[in-house]
Amino acid sequence: MKRILLSVFSLLMGLTVSAQYYQDAVNKDMLHIREARTLQRVQIDLPVIDGYTPYKADLHTHTIFSDGHLSMEARIREAWADGMDVMAVTEHLEYRPHEKNLVKYLKGYTKGAEAKNYNFVSKDRPASGADINVDLNYPVEVARKEAQKYDVTIISGIEITRREGEYSHFNALFTTDNNAVYAPETIESIRNAKKQGALVMHNHPGWTHKDMKITKFEKEVYKEGLLDGIEIMNGEEFYPQAIERAKKYNLFVSSNTDTHYPTSERYEKHGSLRNMTIIYAKDKSEKSLRGAVEARRTLAYSFGTLAGDKELIRKFFEASVSARKTFVDYKGRSEVIITNTSSVDWMLCREGEKMVELKGNSSIILRFSPSKPSIFTILNTWCGENEHLVYDFKL
Repeated sequence: MKRILLSVFSLLMGLTVSAQYYQDAVNKDMLHIREARTLQRVQIDLPVIDGYTPYKADLHTHTIFSDGHLSMEARIREAWADGMDVMAVTEHLEYRPHEKNLVKYLKGYTKGAEAKNYNFVSKDRPASGADINVDLNYPVEVARKEAQKYDVTIISGIEITRREGEYSHFNALFTTDNNAVYAPETIESIRNAKKQGALVMHNHPGWTHKDMKITKFEKEVYKEGLLDGIEIMNGEEFYPQAIERAKKYNLFVSSNTDTHYPTSERYEKHGSLRNMTIIYAKDKSEKSLRGAVEARRTLAYSFGTLAGDKELIRKFFEASVSARKTFVDYKGRSEVIITNTSSVDWMLCREGEKMVELKGNSSIILRFSPSKPSIFTILNTWCGENEHLVYDFKL
């Protein structure tokens, strides 16, 4: 009976164009889904600007080396599949629950009374015979080794994480020694990172205080000039006021996943591209990427929204969108094909009219009249807290 059913199934497979299974050449009872194990990379098309190439970066990630739920190897593979070119390793400096769980597990295999005295070594607590020596540079080593398989550039970093609500979180990027960052006081940790040449980014500035008011501690950090960048977007959160802060303090803008779980849960299942910091650099070497970030050639992208410097957004839009007249009637009314060669969707709106959506890598036809200007507000761009890019096609 089993063979009869399998034969019928095989016949149906041969007759059905959309069949998904095929038989194993050796074991006829084994069926396989076609190309089920093929890893595919999302193609994200972004425009070149002023000779600089756009690199898609995630500057805020976590793995099992702190409080994430994926291995570093899986996180790198995931970043490549999501279309990323660059990933920063930013495990928590102070909060690493998986290590504590591992030590509890190891205690059961350790003989002697010293098994109860396992501690983590930090700068102000030297190692003893019963301590676990934690190397905060090791996650970066693992990431760089794995990233070679996928041609993903790894940026060394660490997240300085202290009492939520009182102090903010900060990512130190381009660190040279994560073990030398720790200090009992938060601001000292930031200073330690700066001493080794790291660029420091203010993470999710509106996470614990939704009014976006700068706390007393943040004022001290800003006043001392310890910050280089700020997250405009973090996961599903978007802070338009942070754009104004970036302008005021000359900070690079950033959008990141801050991912702890698989990114597919937040982006792919909702049909969205992954959060990314778009870095305009000469190449994707760490040196070039750092230079681009220092020069503030970054844009923040999240869930179809592009935010950052107005001039850079204007250049991005101009390099992505073109307009061509195809017909002009006797009253001077024209039909125009608007083409978008980027993967970013655009929300175009003329005064007094409904919004028009121009999808990524597509074209639409719009009608223009001599009595109406060809000026559009690009609603999904943010150049300030309440400011969008306004563009004139000049037709």
